[in-house]
Amino acid sequence: MRPIRKTTLALATLTLLLAGCGTEAGNGKGGGGDRVSPSSPTPTVTRCTTRAELGATDSGDTVCLAVGDTIRVSLDGTKSRPWKPVAVDGSGLEATNSGIVLLPGDASSAYKAVSAGRVRLSSQRPLCATETGRVSCKGIQEWRVTVLVT
Repeated sequence: MRPIRKTTLALATLTLLLAGCGTEAGNGKGGGGDRVSPSSPTPTVTRCTTRAELGATDSGDTVCLAVGDTIRVSLDGTKSRPWKPVAVDGSGLEATNSGIVLLPGDASSAYKAVSAGRVRLSSQRPLCATETGRVSCKGIQEWRVTVLVT
């Protein structure tokens, strides 16, 4: 068995210590869009962005809107890997005209913030093309964004 060097042990210890940094819940007074949920018994910090347009790379994000704001979703798919229409779960958003989807497989939608609430937008598509005679898989790519309306 080879002895562990002090440097390797020190680096491993430092890595573990740094991994625990930054996990404390904040008080919501910091910059960067931190928000504290008033309805939960213990404060939780939610990182909010304020983008008006969302795409596939925004999956997992939380977006904050004010009543009256509009948000657009544009998921670029293909004929062999199409996105399902965007599903809405929650209250606070109302569907509005998103324009015309010209390419097969794309999912496009737009919503106007009409009242305070929390909404989850989601869609999914196959990970692999489903063409006869080609390699395929049963995997699903999921897309989810949480929208907080204040």
